[in-house]
Amino acid sequence: MNSALALPLATATQGVDVWSQVFDSGGVVLAVLIVLILLSAMCWFVIGVKAFVIGRALRLSRSFVATFRNATHLAELYDASEVMEDSPAREMFRSGYEELDLILREREGRSSRPSGDGPGARPASSDAAFENIERTLAQTSRTARAQLESMVGFLATVGSAAPFIGLFGTVWGIMNAFHGIDPDEPILETVTPHIAEALVATAVGLLAAIPAVMAYNWLVGRMERLEVDLEHFSTDFLNILRRHFFS
Repeated sequence: MNSALALPLATATQGVDVWSQVFDSGGVVLAVLIVLILLSAMCWFVIGVKAFVIGRALRLSRSFVATFRNATHLAELYDASEVMEDSPAREMFRSGYEELDLILREREGRSSRPSGDGPGARPASSDAAFENIERTLAQTSRTARAQLESMVGFLATVGSAAPFIGLFGTVWGIMNAFHGIDPDEPILETVTPHIAEALVATAVGLLAAIPAVMAYNWLVGRMERLEVDLEHFSTDFLNILRRHFFS
């Protein structure tokens, strides 16, 4: 390497304090970094909350399903479930049993919904009544899934957008670096610190995006396992109802 070029390069690389340059720079690059740091902090908050909430729902649902499979009377389980901790499986059971109880009271003449073709009308047949219970279980399951999914999509958004936000800060910083070239000074001394400053934006964008994407995939996998457990529970519950009340 030419000695005339090596001296400015060594001086520039030794004298670059990237973070000091970033926080002293102000402007668009600093604004981009602040946005990325805030997004990263929000992602870690969402990851912590959702890991706890989804893990708790999965654990309590499996515990309730185990209790359900050992139960001998649905009415006793319904009464006992009032003091059990809330879980998607527990809510599905209670909503399905309440619909079943209404159907049974109508059969015995202790309750009567008006006839008609609306959703609140009395089922016209045994099959229609069973379909009401199926629909109730499905709606409760979807509601639980929607609640657990809230804010998880934010992780996917950050995971896809953060690298581009960082890249925008880098491009802007490089534009400023070339704009500030002084023909009376060595180019490397003038440009190198600003390019290093600009590249920090891309690095921070990746640091925000990578954990967000990994956490999103992990949380979605946990929710899919919960959904499989709820589908199995729904199948077992409906089979019991079909065998004892709609055969």
